[in-house]
Amino acid sequence: MRFHTRKWIKPEDLNPNGTLFGGRLLEWIDEEAALYAIIQLENQRVVTKYMSDINFKSSAREGEIIEIGIEPIEFGNSSLILRCEVRNKMTRESIISIDKIIMVNLNEEGKPVAHGKTQIEYVKDRLKDK
Repeated sequence: MRFHTRKWIKPEDLNPNGTLFGGRLLEWIDEEAALYAIIQLENQRVVTKYMSDINFKSSAREGEIIEIGIEPIEFGNSSLILRCEVRNKMTRESIISIDKIIMVNLNEEGKPVAHGKTQIEYVKDRLKDK
């Protein structure tokens, strides 16, 4: 799994217990999944259709650094299925895992459309062709 994004836990990210608010973390995960899908599918019209069970394993506190990992699981006709793990950057302790996030590729009318992708492509490889 590749960990693309790091976040520094700040006071505005905390819940009343002084730990990372789960809703904030899910917001960051959703954004990371969308960015990953947009880059892979080469289309800015991508939406989150589904997230499987969310397993909070541990918490994070103010000042800690977390990292968000995204891994592709499967390419559908109009979708990209991802897996996510968030961990503490310093201790490597897992904070949350989501086994399945389905991102859907849309056309200009907001309808699902085939993307034609079957495997992960890296931007550096796309640039070689130009």
